[in-house]
Formats: sequence, structure tokens, C-alpha cells
Amino acid sequence: MISRFLSLLVIVWALGFAVFAITLPRPAGDAMTDAVVVLTGGAGRLERGLDLLARHRARRLFLSGTDRTVRKKELAARTGRPQALFDCCVDLGKDSVDTRSNAKETAQWLGAHRFRSVRLITTDWHMPRAHHDLAAATRGLGVTILVDAVPSHPSFTTLFTEYQKYLLRRAAAPFGY
Repeated sequence: MISRFLSLLVIVWALGFAVFAITLPRPAGDAMTDAVVVLTGGAGRLERGLDLLARHRARRLFLSGTDRTVRKKELAARTGRPQALFDCCVDLGKDSVDTRSNAKETAQWLGAHRFRSVRLITTDWHMPRAHHDLAAATRGLGVTILVDAVPSHPSFTTLFTEYQKYLLRRAAAPFGY
């Protein structure tokens, strides 16, 4: 009886992993949102957010998880974007260290600006957990989240690890973690 139950759990876990890997989120369209939030750490994320901001698809961009030593001037030079774009419309979040604290930092920023819609940009394999955490952190703020995943080619190890993290976040969420 116990072995059957454990076998069932393994099968459900394996099917869940297959669905997770096959149904990674895709890039969003060109819809307008109040804000764009970019989670640092992956190729193409910042460029995607800046492109949307430059094309007036959002009013402001929040870059969550930046190193405390990073300055807007350096980002403008690195990305080849005008300094004026950073000065007017980009905010740097320097208090987060992981996905969960990205969500808390972002929720505070969204609330302070009273934004009602946000485009969340992160890598495709990271999006399920990032979206889950941001949705939990913004509960009660009335914020609509548009998922905009940057495509990647994750390794099996990356997908496997991220799936475990996602499952743990989902399991811990009802307990306030």
C-alpha cells in the first residue's frame, strides 16, 4: 500500500515536471501596462524592458535586484540607451536578494506609485515562481500582472532545480513562507 502511494507520488511529480518543462511561458504581446518590472539576473531581460519603455508601452520601469553599487549612468552606457530614459523613467531596486524578496520589493514600489497593471519580465524557466511570488505579494493591491517571459534554452539541470523551487514555494505559501 505504501509503495503504491509512493509510486503514485513519483508519477504525479514526473508528469508535473514534464508539464512544467513543456509549457514554459512565452513572450507577451505589445499590450500597454502602467509599469514594467524586470528581475535581474538573466540575458535579455533588461533589454526587453527598456525597449518597451522606449516605445511608451509603460510609464516606468523597475529593475528589481540590482547590486547596491550599480548606477543608472552605468546601465545607460552598458545598454546604449539615452541617460534621459533612465533619469526620467527607471527606478533601481536594491533591497532584494532572491525571487521572494524581488516580489516584496516590487509590491512596495507598485503600491507607492499606485500602479494597477504591471508587465513582469524574467526568463521563461523562472517565470512560474516569479509570477506566483509577485501575485502573492500584490494580493489586495488590485494589480494586474502581465507575464512576459524571455525565451531561453535551459538545461535539464536548470529546469529540474527550478521545478523543485517552484514546488517548494507553492507548498510553503499557505504557511506564509
